[in-house]
Order: sequence, then structure tokens, then C-alpha cells
Amino acid sequence: MSSSPLHIRRATVDDLPALRSLWTAARLPAEELEGRLTEFQVVETGGVFAGALGLQLLRTHARLHSEDYADFAVADAARELFWERIQNLAANHGVFRVWTQETSPFWTRWGFQPAGAEILARLPEEWKPLEGRWLTLELKNEEAIETALGDRFAGFMDAEKKQTAQVAAQARNLKLFVTVAGFAIFFLSLAVLVWLLLHRPSGLR
Repeated sequence: MSSSPLHIRRATVDDLPALRSLWTAARLPAEELEGRLTEFQVVETGGVFAGALGLQLLRTHARLHSEDYADFAVADAARELFWERIQNLAANHGVFRVWTQETSPFWTRWGFQPAGAEILARLPEEWKPLEGRWLTLELKNEEAIETALGDRFAGFMDAEKKQTAQVAAQARNLKLFVTVAGFAIFFLSLAVLVWLLLHRPSGLR
């Protein structure tokens, strides 16, 4: 393995020539992947391009894809750095589950397991046409989080209903008060008018 330090970074347009060469040699769809450049993380050794890995984010899912190296001597060390970066990106984007069709034993050593029929049912529709065996790793308990969010939403809706009912009751009470006050002012004014008519000086009658 090369003794030069490895560096992981996001791919830029300057990496396209090296990436095209890598994808073409690996018989990957270079033209398609070029249009998805922002998905790729690049590893350098001694400042020289050594490989890349794609990370596609889709709602609460992430997919590792198109992994390849110009220098396979750095592959496992690069994967460790890639995996650290992927976990950070997944946390920042609210990813619950990571999927891959990569075949390196590294990914199974880090917890990826073959996806059975029940788990495959959760695979995003956009990825189901892709052929190959799927490995997956749950980063967060999807069911527990969805249940918690559902309970929280239900509690929020109940609180909103109670608050709405309170506001409506206050509005009704205010309307009743204004109505009663209006009638009271009207009858008081009427009484004052009658009193003035009955008690005005005789010379003015």
C-alpha cells in the first residue's frame, strides 16, 4: 500500500478526465455518470487522483455506487475514509438506510447485509430497475422514527384542535359581550332620552 496520506473530497469538474478514464475502463456508463458529477467523492494519494465512489441521496435513502480505483492498493483505506464521509452526509440529510450493489467484502465487514424480500420492499421505486444483489445497512430505526413522528404529529394536531376550540370559545364570548353591551347601551340611551322628554322644562313642551 502507498505510504502517501489519503485525502477525500467532493469531485469537481477538474476531475472529469480522470473519472471518465476510470469509468470507461470499468465499463460504467461514463456519459450518464458525468451528468451526476456532484454525487461523487474522490480519493487522492499524494495529491494524485486514486479513485472515486458515488453517493446518491433519495429522500431518506442513500445508494453507494460506481466505486472504482486507479490504484487498488489504497482501496480499503480509502473505503474507511469514504465511509466516515458517507455517515456524516447521511446524518446531515436525514438518511435512514444506505443501499449498495458493490461487491467488496469491506462493506459486509462494516455491517451491510443482503436485503431480503421484506427489506427490498422498502427500496425506492427509482432503484428497483437496477439489476444485481442489494446490500443494505439501517442507520436509524425507520419504523420507530415514523411511529414517533406520527405520535408527535397526532399530539400536535390535538393541541391545535384544542387551541382552535379555545379561540372559537373566546370569540363567541367576546361576540356575546359586545352584543349584550350594545343592547345595554341602546336601552340606557333610550331611557335617558325618555327621561329627558318627561323632565324637560314646561315652557319647552
